[in-house]
Amino acid sequence: MSGEDIKHFCDAFGRLHAAIAKSVTGRDGDITSLLVAFFAGGHVLIESEPGLGKTLLAKAFSAAVGLKSARVQFTPDLMPADITGTNIFIDDASGRRRFEFRRGPVFTHVLHADEITRATPKTQSALLEAMQERRVTAGGKTRQLDQPFFVIATQAPEGSHGTYPLPEAQIDRFLLKLVLNYPDDETLRRIGRRSVARDELGEAVVSLDEINAMLSLVRQVRLTPEAAEQASKAVLATHSRRPESVELANRYVRYGASPRGAQALVLTGKVHALLAGRSELLPADVQRSMLPALRHRIILNFEGSIESVTPEKIIQQIAGPPAQK
Repeated sequence: MSGEDIKHFCDAFGRLHAAIAKSVTGRDGDITSLLVAFFAGGHVLIESEPGLGKTLLAKAFSAAVGLKSARVQFTPDLMPADITGTNIFIDDASGRRRFEFRRGPVFTHVLHADEITRATPKTQSALLEAMQERRVTAGGKTRQLDQPFFVIATQAPEGSHGTYPLPEAQIDRFLLKLVLNYPDDETLRRIGRRSVARDELGEAVVSLDEINAMLSLVRQVRLTPEAAEQASKAVLATHSRRPESVELANRYVRYGASPRGAQALVLTGKVHALLAGRSELLPADVQRSMLPALRHRIILNFEGSIESVTPEKIIQQIAGPPAQK
């Protein structure tokens, strides 16, 4: 890996960020996290109240990367075959009837699973194999998905009317969870000014070859022993009754982060290292993605839920002071 490779990575990342920001107002940090997850090779879960830009962020990302994309609106009547595809009877040229597999929307590069918690658990589970193994088993046959494959799922806050919470096994398959907060006064003014203009998404600013080169470069970043220790200790600290546990985890956590949490910290940290102009991963890089990488992997006990303790508070105790560049 050369300095020129890192420069090309940062330039392309900056172009993507700028292209998305043209359509999405006041979400610079969330745009960065979305791109970090993509180049780290994972998936993203975006949560917010209605109307805060979840869908727009997903659409703007798809337009900027220029990859094949599909959107599925999750509803209670959606079936697993509506996502993965199914066998149908067709008449061939000789007049005989035979089964033919019709691919579902999961066979794409970027899948936008809109309001994923509006569908039943049976339908939600249709994405489990695709997200983890990048393949789909349907109609008695296993088929590989296009690469890269990236899921952007959106959901309303837990407990919203008409939702089915995602099971822990599926939540854990998301590399990062982003929570979109309500915009401040200045951002609302900017949104208001933009609302009188025509809402258009931009064109692609990178090629598939560039994206594949960037994905490959991330994997080449060297993992230092210090960064590996930082990631493992952070994950162990989310559990209760361990030497590494923080005080809040000991009192309020039922299940802590899985080993996927450590993988998420390392992979996203490698992207942050490249953005900082380095070819090796440092502990500060691991710390930068600690909140979105771990918040959805911490399951509180009953006492934690009634005491209004949040996973974010526990992660803040683990992370300590913000990382310095």
